[in-house]
Amino acid sequence: MTNLGLMKFFLSLEVRQGETGIFVSHEVYAKEILKKYKMADCNQVSTPIEMGAKLSKFDGGERVDARKYRSFVGSLRYLTCTRPDLLLSVGIVSRFMEEPIYSH
Repeated sequence: MTNLGLMKFFLSLEVRQGETGIFVSHEVYAKEILKKYKMADCNQVSTPIEMGAKLSKFDGGERVDARKYRSFVGSLRYLTCTRPDLLLSVGIVSRFMEEPIYSH
């Protein structure tokens, strides 16, 4: 066996170990998602979904690529294990994976 030192990354989780405890985050992974989907320059907001937003399957809006939408939602689902504040919003948009439109 070999001592490789303190763990820094595990399954895209960034692990910081210190005297006060262990801190786990997805900061690097989240930045990669934003860059991959060309959202790195978007404005930050305090709530992940617009307050009072009503999404429906039958809005009749512009369709988007379902494969890309599913990939994005899957990436967000993986991110929710360290960001429970996103869980409700990701759950709502994941309902529309079959036929996503631009408003979703």
